[in-house]
Amino acid sequence: MNNLMHEAMRWFGPGDSVTLAAIRQTGATAVFTSLHEIPYGEAWPAELIASRRDGIAAAGLTWSVVESVPVSEAIKTRTGDFERHLENYRLTLQRLGAAGIDVVVYNFMPVLDWVRTDLRHRLPDGTEALLYDPAKFAAFDLFALARPGAEAGHAPAVRAAAKIYWDALAATGRDALVQQTLDLFPGVRLGLSLDGLRTMLARYAAIDAARLRENLRLFLAAVTPTAEAEGVRLAIHPDDPPFPVLGLPRIVSTEADLRAVLDLVDTPANGLCYCTGSLGARLDNDLPGIVRRLGPRIHAVHLRSVQHTTDGVFYEANHLEGSMDMPAVVHALLSEQASRRTSARADWQLTLRPDHGHTMLDDLAKPPPACPGYSLIGRLRGLAELRGLQLGLSRSLSY
Repeated sequence: MNNLMHEAMRWFGPGDSVTLAAIRQTGATAVFTSLHEIPYGEAWPAELIASRRDGIAAAGLTWSVVESVPVSEAIKTRTGDFERHLENYRLTLQRLGAAGIDVVVYNFMPVLDWVRTDLRHRLPDGTEALLYDPAKFAAFDLFALARPGAEAGHAPAVRAAAKIYWDALAATGRDALVQQTLDLFPGVRLGLSLDGLRTMLARYAAIDAARLRENLRLFLAAVTPTAEAEGVRLAIHPDDPPFPVLGLPRIVSTEADLRAVLDLVDTPANGLCYCTGSLGARLDNDLPGIVRRLGPRIHAVHLRSVQHTTDGVFYEANHLEGSMDMPAVVHALLSEQASRRTSARADWQLTLRPDHGHTMLDDLAKPPPACPGYSLIGRLRGLAELRGLQLGLSRSLSY
């Protein structure tokens, strides 16, 4: 029996330049994907779920994890049409469960999903990586968005560096920074403008971390009974980056945050998407320790590494490099999986995917992928490295 974790790739649907046939050639056996064409808050049609599942199966793969069923801003703020959106969320979970798809990733990040400031940071070996620079993001916040009170969210040294950076940018550079910040949503473009972003931010004027956590509790209380009934496990994705941005609270950034989420509704259906890249963007997160202490509630795994440099800057490293100990993480995950198997858990085998990847080799000359960080060859390298690491550890530790 294969005691390694299942291997998957993220796929952004029929419009993805990375095809299912190419994913199969990487050695992955499954995909994490979503119905990105369905507007946030709307129910997913059962026939479209079945059609997408069957199309993936016809390519020799399995749709093992939904990434993601988005939580609408109405639900996060409990305003507007949120009750209808909750009912649609429950209906979508029912339909996914009936289709045999039993893990659903989601996040509770307000307004913005993950944030990067450089999408093609050139590394010394010629490959390109995603990078986050606090000064560049502060320039967006202070001078493009001109958010009231933004100064308080950035240290004086960061504000000074942001001013120098912004003043040196030509108009085209400023426009590019604004557009990529507004557009950086995995697999989907929301068509935001600066005014639209300001409107969305205004909805959080009275929502602090405590209120957002309570709204998450109410969301989980509303949907986990349906998940339990349908055999679906929910997996919340950590904040990326794991600290407040644009004055917005972020409540899934540390181990204490993760434990608090699990305690909101204490059921196996309420679990975690363990993302080492998001959690690893904070040096105070103990990544192997999180697996050892919270492992039974991990339902999906994203593996990637980040390299911290100076002044809060970090970039996506190769999967076995960077500022984190990937062998220790994979060791902890294989130990958790072995414990599940010993206890005869039906969901003993975890599913991982290599998260992000460098743009390299032939992909450098191709049009940008469906989402930054998701070109094929860099993720293929990451998956191969992680496969070798798993195999070596499992043989040496007899897992």
